[in-house]
Amino acid sequence: MKKAVFKPYRLLGIDPGTNLLGYAVLEVQSKKTVKVLEMGVVKMGHLGDAYKKLGKIYERLVEIIEVHKPRDMAIEAPFYGKNVQSMLKLGRAQGVSIAAGISKGLEVTEYAPKKIKQSVTGSGNSSKEQVAGMLEMTLKVDLSSHYLDATDALATAMCHFYQSNSALGGTKKYSDWGSFLKDNPNRKG
Repeated sequence: MKKAVFKPYRLLGIDPGTNLLGYAVLEVQSKKTVKVLEMGVVKMGHLGDAYKKLGKIYERLVEIIEVHKPRDMAIEAPFYGKNVQSMLKLGRAQGVSIAAGISKGLEVTEYAPKKIKQSVTGSGNSSKEQVAGMLEMTLKVDLSSHYLDATDALATAMCHFYQSNSALGGTKKYSDWGSFLKDNPNRKG
């Protein structure tokens, strides 16, 4: 029986927002190796009109998708807050982001903020700074010049990478933390 050959692919991570939307593109080079291709923010604070902001989100994400041709989009789900107007605006930004991905044929997966943090740091209660720090160590990149919205998008893409490997049988079960770290040295923290 022939062993399956791994074919590299790309992931797009999104941290939705109406003034700043974070995005990150990862190239999955093997079951254990990823590379950051691009990350940044779409700035919309200067656009007063809510519909212009949504249009900008759609246009920019379609452009990113056409340039990088990702296979999947991972997007952070809105967290439930007390401000209904903020939730509505965030939900619209998320919906437009998802529409951009679907219009270009991407598989879209949504992750709760706690799930993303837990996948990257091991704790669902980590701060944005702790998440960024763990991403720097894991990916061996300097993220100090990036907005936290961009690092959140990167964390969302990494969460999808980790979850996809799990779902595809890319990870094995471990009886203790030490044996897990031995097989996954990039996850030390």
